[in-house]
Amino acid sequence: MTGIATLATFATPFGPFTAIVDADGAVLASGWTGTADDLLPVIHPSLRPAEVVEGDLGDVGKAIVAYHDGDLTAVDGIPVRQRSGAFLEHAWDVLRTVPAGAPVTYAEYAARSGRPAAVRAAASACARNAAALFVPCHRVLRTDGTLGGFRWGTEVKRRLLEHESGA
Repeated sequence: MTGIATLATFATPFGPFTAIVDADGAVLASGWTGTADDLLPVIHPSLRPAEVVEGDLGDVGKAIVAYHDGDLTAVDGIPVRQRSGAFLEHAWDVLRTVPAGAPVTYAEYAARSGRPAAVRAAASACARNAAALFVPCHRVLRTDGTLGGFRWGTEVKRRLLEHESGA
C-alpha cells in the first residue's frame, strides 16, 4: 500500500466518470462509475493507496473534462501507473498509441504488442486495464468488427467510439 490518493467523479455524456490519482498525479484507476468501490479492487496491491480522499485532480481532471468536451487527445499525456507482468505492462503502453477514431482488432493489437499469436493475452490486457480512457481499451474490437466486452458496458464503449469518430 502507498500513501494518500485523490478521487473525483465527473458528470459526462456517458454517465459518471471517476478517477483515483496518486499523489504525484498518475492515474491509478478510472472508469465510468460513480463509486471508488468499483475502482479500488482493480488497482494492483503494490499500488493501492492506504487512504483515498475526494479532491481536485488537477491536470487529470482538466483532461477528463476536455476529452468529454471533444478534445480527444487531452488524456494522451496524462501519466498512468499500473503493475502486472511484463507483457501486460507493455501491452498497456502499446494501447496508449492507438489513436482516437482509429480502433484496432484484438489481433491487430496483439501484433502491435509484439506477439501476433497472443490474441487472448491482448484481450486479457484490455480486461485487466484499471485506467480506462487513459489506456483506451475501448478502442479494441473483435476481429469481425463487433464491440466485444468492456468493463463499463458495451453501450458506453459504443458511445465512446462514436464520440471519437465524430458520429
